[in-house]
Amino acid sequence: MDSRSHSQPEESAPSPSLDDCLKLLKGERDEQRLAGLLVVTKFCKGDDAVSLRKIYDAVGPRFLDRLLRTGLGKGINSGNSSENRDAYLQLSVTVLAAFCRVPEIASSEDMVSKVPPILELMLKESGTSILEECYEFLYLVTNATGDGVTTLYESGGMKVLAFQMSTFADGSRLMELAIRLLQLMLSKLSVEIITNDYLSELSTIVTVVAREFAVLHNALKFESLHLLTAVLSSNYSALLHEALRVMPDSKWSMYMRVGVVAILQNRVAPAEKLQALILAESIVSIKGEEWLIGKIDLPDIQDSIPSDRCLLLVLESSRVEIAVLLNELAYLKYEASKNTSSTAESFFSKQRNVAIAFSLVEKIIRLISNIAESEGGLIDDNTFMKVMNGLNETIGVVLEYLQDAKEHERKKGNDLLASVRLVGSYLAETPHACKEKVRELLQHMLSIEGEDEPSPFYSVFFLLPMLCQTTMEIEGCKDLVSSGMYKAVAECLIKLIGPGRVTVEDDGCIFLACDTILNLLLKKEQVRFPMDESTSIHLLKALAYWTEDSNDPTIIMMASCICALLFDSTSEEALVNNTYFDSNSVNSLSRLFARSLASWGQGAPYGKKEDMDLLEIVTAGYSRWAHRFPHIKEAVER
Repeated sequence: MDSRSHSQPEESAPSPSLDDCLKLLKGERDEQRLAGLLVVTKFCKGDDAVSLRKIYDAVGPRFLDRLLRTGLGKGINSGNSSENRDAYLQLSVTVLAAFCRVPEIASSEDMVSKVPPILELMLKESGTSILEECYEFLYLVTNATGDGVTTLYESGGMKVLAFQMSTFADGSRLMELAIRLLQLMLSKLSVEIITNDYLSELSTIVTVVAREFAVLHNALKFESLHLLTAVLSSNYSALLHEALRVMPDSKWSMYMRVGVVAILQNRVAPAEKLQALILAESIVSIKGEEWLIGKIDLPDIQDSIPSDRCLLLVLESSRVEIAVLLNELAYLKYEASKNTSSTAESFFSKQRNVAIAFSLVEKIIRLISNIAESEGGLIDDNTFMKVMNGLNETIGVVLEYLQDAKEHERKKGNDLLASVRLVGSYLAETPHACKEKVRELLQHMLSIEGEDEPSPFYSVFFLLPMLCQTTMEIEGCKDLVSSGMYKAVAECLIKLIGPGRVTVEDDGCIFLACDTILNLLLKKEQVRFPMDESTSIHLLKALAYWTEDSNDPTIIMMASCICALLFDSTSEEALVNNTYFDSNSVNSLSRLFARSLASWGQGAPYGKKEDMDLLEIVTAGYSRWAHRFPHIKEAVER
């Protein structure tokens, strides 16, 4: 292409018509086509799809390819001056972006094939004008066809976006287009794939978009919210969460808090508030519960936000969501027409959403518990009381939902299990809260199963902290025994310590189950508690299995203590005659007592007062039943 083709028509010449331009574009020489393109740019300003289609058909894709290559310095006449190449490049990108306003053109293979060279150009050019048209082109192509999205991603689009977005002005057209390109890639590709391929780039992008979410007050604020929520709340976001957790600059999380507060405290659609709660839950998972409170220290955020504002807004919004969603879930379960796909879809959608609100309330319970334990001044007494009142109201609503399930004889469902978990988290901190209602619902709560559970386990697991505390008193033991649900606690402990044990994150729950059983056994006379033979047998076998390869003194003493109290009601002969017991179990229990009683009469066995207290129970029990357990007596005295 010759540089003479870049000459401009005289200003005094009459404006050419579209037909005049089309004649030039259909000319045989490049000079004619270039002249036609230079003039035709005025027809490319609007969205006249008919005119754009005529112009595109006239100029043809081959000429556009050569024009772009020449501008990139890859054409036959690549020796042209830099000034001419820049002019060709600007012209090429302008007309390409214009043509792509016609969806049929944008989705064509010709336009998709130009995505890689446009990305290459973007890395070289810093001029705002040409860069904006490049982003416009990419957005129109990727929005028109999935092939465009795939090509953009496979050609390194994520790297280009991560490299450039931090340089864009807040709320600019460039930023808007970049965010929309990211949304398109997320709609086509999973977060798992993007995270595995571009973890560093995605982390950078999150920090940039977090700022947009905080500082903007237009539609792009919500676009940013949707993008951040999609990326951070995915089931495949663990690697991204970890990368953000260790990032030295924590400003991004403060920007997130500013944005969440703005959404929750203003009049926005309920769907947007739910999105903000989902995002808040993800950030708390990354930064910890303390993210909900604290001073905002950002120079570009002028409005002062009280340190407790986010905490109170998240709690209040979660409380409202829970009340509304549980009411709607109850209607769908008990009143709406059954077995319709729309009802099932709506139910599962609401179930997922209420789980987010439940998770946030649980995290607030944990935060308040930590604050109370540390006796710190993170929040004042007034805020503390507001939070406690909000939590009380929420737990009351959840208990009503469980009461509804009891009346309808429903015991299975992830929504019910999640409700028990939330109640359990609250009662772990305030075991006597809602006392009468909890007592009324205890048996039902302990019998609730998750959707895929063959029998209750997690419902008992979630209530163990409360059960451990309430069974320290006679009244609590009577409640558990009278309902017959002590068996559920024993079965939970068996699943935690026996063969094929259930793996849990916190082993401390095992000792909560042990303490609950121990509390019942120590008060068996007052509450008239005879544990049935089948439960005793299976529990003894599990305890023997638990301790067989353990050197932990607390485990050994706890297991010995429970066994010593169970032996009060049986004998070795009765055990070995039981179908479910065998000599191996007797030998394991013999070794257990030999180890636990090895320091009998020598002071504290392991130096811990708690273990000494347990040893006293073991030795007292041994003196009562040793004559009925010859193998254990022999092992101890050996």
